[in-house]
Amino acid sequence: MEKKEYHVVGVMSGTSLDGIDLVEAKFVLDETWRFEIICAETVGYPDVWHEELKGLVLRSLDELKKIDEDYTVFLAEVIKTFIIKNNIKNIDAVCSHGHTALHRPENKLTYQIGNQPILAKLINETVVCDFRVEDVELGGQGAPLVPIGDQLLFSEYDFCLNLGGFANISTQIKNERIAYDICPVNIVLNKYARNLGLNYDDGGQIAASGAYLTHLGNQLNKLDFYEEQPPKSLGLEWVNKNIFPLIESSHASDKDVLRTFSDHIAKQISRVIKPKAKVLVTGGGAYNDYIISRIKSNIQTEIIIPNHDLVEFKEALIFAFLGILKLRNEVNCLQSVTGASKNHSSGRIYS
Repeated sequence: MEKKEYHVVGVMSGTSLDGIDLVEAKFVLDETWRFEIICAETVGYPDVWHEELKGLVLRSLDELKKIDEDYTVFLAEVIKTFIIKNNIKNIDAVCSHGHTALHRPENKLTYQIGNQPILAKLINETVVCDFRVEDVELGGQGAPLVPIGDQLLFSEYDFCLNLGGFANISTQIKNERIAYDICPVNIVLNKYARNLGLNYDDGGQIAASGAYLTHLGNQLNKLDFYEEQPPKSLGLEWVNKNIFPLIESSHASDKDVLRTFSDHIAKQISRVIKPKAKVLVTGGGAYNDYIISRIKSNIQTEIIIPNHDLVEFKEALIFAFLGILKLRNEVNCLQSVTGASKNHSSGRIYS
């Protein structure tokens, strides 16, 4: 008989390099899935790893394989420390996303480091990981993967909007889950905040004090990606090629860049949300009061920002859930979302 209750740890590292998110959670299946977040923590990256991860897209495949080995050992220590510190016992699995090093689905390539089989041995737990590779092999984008969690855990919302390194959204259209990346967010904003000696623009206060640069804003809004139809996804490579050169060529101050790009984010998000919809907003960008206010001024809609743990740890929570679906051999990756040739149960199980 299939289990109805699972106790798992979810692990997520995003492209904005804020750190590693870890969540201990219980999931119960009783007609529908319910969850409880027991404890959660973000472990910041040491400077040496922050610098290493920032430059992954410039590395050769051979170099990435060596970094992958070292990162897996580092990740194992972080996970073990979280488990011991919180006295976590009797878990069914650790479900880990790893950290994206390369994402070029058009070349059938996606690579998340930290997903080596040795991870299970180092932490002495069953590990479910490497969720994106199979989807890309099946012709999909390998992203976004969170929407199956949106569908099964947060169906009361018309849209689920995540504001992390990138903005991504998911919604139900004609009984199908549709989801895609909208635009970059913190992967750009944090870079220009760091130029000012800050890790991020707290509440969007710096952006609010800057000037909107019409020419730069128009150039950003005309990028081809925004006219493409889903499924579609973004990676750091696309940002390096399309966003940063435009910004640098404007010779704008960091403050004005933050203002202009924040308005750009709000505009692109407002284009895809329907008026009067109920929108769940999570991810670090949910605390950016300036961007949230700009979205509200662009479109009349109901924006719900949930409690701190859900804002900060929804992705880690859903990767924990993806791992459970994999353990049950149930669909955790949707063809309608990624463009793969079929729905499938993605990921690898190591024990």
